[in-house]
Amino acid sequence: MARVAGAETLTARMRRRSHRVRIGLRRAGVDHFRGDATDWAALAALLLAVPAIVAGTIAVPDWCPPATLVLPIVLGGLLLRPASLLLLYGGSAVGLIVEAAALGPYSQGPSRVTPGTILLVGVIGFVGLAIAQFRSRVGVPWRRGGTMLFDLRERIRVQSKLPALPKGWHREMALRPAGGQSFSGDFVVAARTNGGRTLEVVLTDVSGKGMDAGSRALLLSGAFGGLLGSLPPHEFLRAANGYLLRQDWDEGFATSVHLVLDLDTGDYELLSAGHLPALQLNAGTGRWEEKAAEGPLLGVYDGAEFDPTKGTLNSGDVLMLFTDGLVESAERELTEGMDRLTGAADRYIASGFHGAAWHLIEAVARDVNDDRALLLLCRD
Repeated sequence: MARVAGAETLTARMRRRSHRVRIGLRRAGVDHFRGDATDWAALAALLLAVPAIVAGTIAVPDWCPPATLVLPIVLGGLLLRPASLLLLYGGSAVGLIVEAAALGPYSQGPSRVTPGTILLVGVIGFVGLAIAQFRSRVGVPWRRGGTMLFDLRERIRVQSKLPALPKGWHREMALRPAGGQSFSGDFVVAARTNGGRTLEVVLTDVSGKGMDAGSRALLLSGAFGGLLGSLPPHEFLRAANGYLLRQDWDEGFATSVHLVLDLDTGDYELLSAGHLPALQLNAGTGRWEEKAAEGPLLGVYDGAEFDPTKGTLNSGDVLMLFTDGLVESAERELTEGMDRLTGAADRYIASGFHGAAWHLIEAVARDVNDDRALLLLCRD
């Protein structure tokens, strides 16, 4: 019995140790991908690289000049924390001293440690330390920072995708940030509600442009996406206005247009919060008509009311929603920009506007330094 108890005790110990090892490996993996893992391995590798570079410089200075010491310093600025980086700098300084002593004074020939070499290594080290301190203060490691920004950009794009529409309907949408950046102050959220019978689309233009407005647009797109479909259509802009007011941003206003479309009948309501009027193509007359609803900007004052305008999309009709960056600029007025937009859109009537949204932005406002968004809804 004692042997059995001893065997069971040994087995239990082995299981506990195995469990601790698995937990440790799991935590280490999580810390690595979060950027919280220790940097001792990178520090050790870079410290070992310093004497290797020093040896190469002493042996073949023409092929491995003294300035080669900037390589571990640059990598250290990307990989190490500020405290570890200072240790690497100390090792690099010792390496420079050894190189200078071994190669002799710089006045005796080329491929020696010169004042310019010391200045170059010092400047690169200062820049690397500044980057490491900024990265440490932000809390985003270099190996994950780019991935995080990429993920944020993709989330905005996913949230801006329009749901699939039933047969007989076609939709086109294009977003183009200012200056060719990846983040825009314009965004779209959409959902099919009422059992899929109704399409609700919200196009919003946040104050500012590009990266300046991108972070606020990301926050608002998530909030608006949660509100859309959770509230009656006439309550959405009121709730959005209240949410924006509670943020208390210095530059916190936005314009928005909310479309509520019955996919069975083509009847729609358009509610606007200081946004530009929509444009509807009447297939019977071939003319574009403005569809303007009244309402104040979002985030200006509490208790705002938003009065809808109504319309119907019949067979062949097209409805365009867009932001001011597409039709308005310092060089042209709003009416001129809308005329250019409708003139360019007439070319796509015969093709049913398939693939037209992006080409319309290119034709009307290709070089405008502002965020641009265009949404087309067509009834075949």
